[in-house]
Amino acid sequence: MNALKVKTYDLRQDVLDIIVSGGGGHIGGDMSSMEIMLTLYSRMNVSPDRLDDLNRDRFVLSKGHCVETLYAVLADKGFLDIEEVKAQFSKFGSEYIGHPHNTLPGIEMNSGSLGHGLSVCVGMALAGKMDKRNYRVYTLMGDGELAEGSVWEGAMAAGHYKLDNLCAVIDRNHLQISGNTEDVMAHHDLHARFAAFDWHVIDVKDGNDVDQLNAAFDEAEQTKGKPTLIIANTVKGKGASIMENKASWHHHLPNAEEYDAISRELKERKEALLHE
Repeated sequence: MNALKVKTYDLRQDVLDIIVSGGGGHIGGDMSSMEIMLTLYSRMNVSPDRLDDLNRDRFVLSKGHCVETLYAVLADKGFLDIEEVKAQFSKFGSEYIGHPHNTLPGIEMNSGSLGHGLSVCVGMALAGKMDKRNYRVYTLMGDGELAEGSVWEGAMAAGHYKLDNLCAVIDRNHLQISGNTEDVMAHHDLHARFAAFDWHVIDVKDGNDVDQLNAAFDEAEQTKGKPTLIIANTVKGKGASIMENKASWHHHLPNAEEYDAISRELKERKEALLHE
């Protein structure tokens, strides 16, 4: 598992390069959600060689503005070419835009209009039940996204239909573009709220720890009769101290000095893992 932890820092560097090349991106949430997406894709039944496999697992990035991390992870899995992503991101006419674009291999749906991912995944999971297929459906939401009413319609439907093939993850970094989530629209006890909709809820104390995330995904797969929600408590801007826990880095283009500082710290943290 240490190899996966090390890889998170290589892919964070890829994300940084993508954003700098493209002239902007949602770097804070990219960095907080890296372990979630990389851990998930390390275990999902998906492959670039079987894009149309009806039994493939499905993933929808509901917080679509964090697409740079999805691009990096998909490239690591062989769906995309990372150098092509870096060269073309946010360029005129490019398919590598600032939100997921489903003409690209490995991307199930366009997203970025917040609040829609969970409801779409409810439909995917319900279709899997109706067709008697064994695929699983995953979605990643931001905690700021939970102010959208459609999230709670989806939550209600998932509980009603007992969609145990559905697993939703919340990137609980407590920050959104306008500040602390609890100041903008308080969530209070998310565990109790989703449990009231008949979900199995797992709290991951450190959502940037791949071991804790893997244990949570194992538990989700073993849960029967209910959909599962994983509340991953993460750090916005995880990876470099100049970004961490700062709402101003929700969408930020690093200048040359910041780029060097972030790259240096990513390398230092990677080296520390290699010597554990």
